[in-house]
Amino acid sequence: MSRHPSTKWAQRSDKVYLTIELPDAKDVKLNLKPEGHFDFSAKGADDLPYELDLELFDAVNVEESKAAVAPRTICYLIKKAESKWWPRLLKKEGKPPVFLKVDWDKWQDEDDEDIGLDDFGGMDFSKLDMGGADDDDMEDDEEDKETAVRPRRARERKPQQQLQGKRSHEQHLNLLTTIDDSARSLARCFLGFFL
Repeated sequence: MSRHPSTKWAQRSDKVYLTIELPDAKDVKLNLKPEGHFDFSAKGADDLPYELDLELFDAVNVEESKAAVAPRTICYLIKKAESKWWPRLLKKEGKPPVFLKVDWDKWQDEDDEDIGLDDFGGMDFSKLDMGGADDDDMEDDEEDKETAVRPRRARERKPQQQLQGKRSHEQHLNLLTTIDDSARSLARCFLGFFL
């Protein structure tokens, strides 16, 4: 008897991301048909057979779809035949199978795509000075303690610190706006499951 691997999915108006979680998969066979029929079979690290047989919501473009087999996952970027949002992954209505889950790391709402939000608006989190273990300047810490009491406008900063502070402040505002929009989108999705 075959097992079903844990599978995640997310979509954009023109594509579907399908991620099959099966570490050390062997003899991987993927078959995608234009009408939206997707077959997968492989052997896991335990030499047990795993398979999927999914009837996708709508037709797909097989030629423009791509697959990648990695050590822990099998990723399939499925190009939709018609650029539109699907209400669900599978053609069959009702509760999806237990092995099929939403990929929240890749998920994006339809209204987020319209305004161009993708991966938090392309923001580079490494440039945000959020503090952490690499704060090795004790003098800065002492200065921060002294200036924390005074209003922000009254602080005396060096020109380079001022430039960095403005850039960081702008990035923080962008981040907060993006997080707020994402939280609203997640809340709409979450509440949709219970309504």
